[in-house]
Amino acid sequence: MSDRPREHVQGAGYARAGADYLERRTLRRGAAGWLLLAGLGVSYVISGDFAGWNYGIAEGGWGGLLIATVLMGTMYLFMVLGLAEMASALPTAGAGYGFARRALGPLGGFATGTAILIEYAIAPAAIAVFIGGYVEALGLFGLTDAWPVYLVCYLVFVGVHLWGVGEALRLMFAITGVAVLALAVFAVGMVPRFDPANLFDIAPTDAAGAGPFLPFGFAGVLGAFVFGIWFFLAVEGVPLAAEEAREPARDMPRGIIAAMAVLLVTGFGVLLLAPGGAGASVMADSSNPLPEALREAYGGSAVIADIVNYVGLAGLVASFFSIIYAYSRQLFALSRAGYLPRWLSLTGRRKTPYTALIVPGTIGFALAAAVGDGDRLINIAVFGATVSYALMMVSHIVLRRREPGLERPYRTPGGAVTTGIALVLALCAVVATFLVDMAGAAVAAGILAAFLAYFWFHSRHRLVADAPEEEFALVEQAESELK
Repeated sequence: MSDRPREHVQGAGYARAGADYLERRTLRRGAAGWLLLAGLGVSYVISGDFAGWNYGIAEGGWGGLLIATVLMGTMYLFMVLGLAEMASALPTAGAGYGFARRALGPLGGFATGTAILIEYAIAPAAIAVFIGGYVEALGLFGLTDAWPVYLVCYLVFVGVHLWGVGEALRLMFAITGVAVLALAVFAVGMVPRFDPANLFDIAPTDAAGAGPFLPFGFAGVLGAFVFGIWFFLAVEGVPLAAEEAREPARDMPRGIIAAMAVLLVTGFGVLLLAPGGAGASVMADSSNPLPEALREAYGGSAVIADIVNYVGLAGLVASFFSIIYAYSRQLFALSRAGYLPRWLSLTGRRKTPYTALIVPGTIGFALAAAVGDGDRLINIAVFGATVSYALMMVSHIVLRRREPGLERPYRTPGGAVTTGIALVLALCAVVATFLVDMAGAAVAAGILAAFLAYFWFHSRHRLVADAPEEEFALVEQAESELK
């Protein structure tokens, strides 16, 4: 393919790709129906039930985290309804990048795709840290440093994805089923030990609005946003499987909405039962909260705690495994369209994007080993996520107003009002990342700025007109000019 632009549209230069270019960048179609897609959505997120969410208690107390989770759950539900519409109308592997590209132009599309990529590249590193915490809690292999666990996770699960998407999705579905079983066992064990007084066992501070329900005051609610998000983070990745779905227009809405329904039940169940049985103060800084909650509730060692500890690893593994899928598809789409180096979108004999799997996996392992702080990595991932959410919701609103005639097999209930509410909540969550960890959020913002500089000075002159996301947008642009 020639790097010389043949046409300029919206401030970007495009060249046409030859048949060989796209042939070497093809995914396996028809690998997933709506049930597998729903399982993929749950798989992305379910690790958030097992670890990470509880740090929100340290920010806002149980009441603050409850309010934050209600607000963030509302944001995700409304956002998912908007994404279901856009995914049915624009079913490509670029997902959020593709939606924003159509609505906001090349810069908006790339900014959205990059923010998503930051989220998906960092989140597995955070989850690897939590997996290491669970393994150390079990005393397995005599490990005193968890970096070998991180390495094994990346080697094994990137390897499975290299094997093939159909096999990977089915294995993810099975692991997710085991994780849901672990949550059910946990719930059965905690219900008899539940005491509402345990939810409010953190002494109130002198912060404005502080009391038993909000021990850290009103500001603690905003600080807990980041961790309320962890119950749902990455469910928006379901549309990334659009090019590998059987019937995207029908399966995408059903899959992502079903996944969100399951996650609402599991998230609020864990939030109520874990601190309600063990005490909010115990949960505030635990690296393996569910087993620790059971041990606290049952007075030390308990068989059920060991069961949840072992089986609970499946929840962490499921999300780790599935978000690897998500980052590879987002990187594949951005690279195929020329926004990032094109060699990152090459696919092999089994139609898997091998370079898009290996490169972020290497970076993620290095981050997990070097940082080793799941709390900070969560905040960096959430910054990327919330920026992308705001841009995707703006995209839905713009498309509703500018392209009312776009064929939409599924339409968002409430339309732009629904996604407008999600937009406001997403902007609040962006602010919250700076309140929780100014340095981590600043690092994430710096990474995003560096990507945008790369686009502005280099890749915007070398985009590929034949990439599906770009082709959708260019055809619409041409039709608008004719009208």
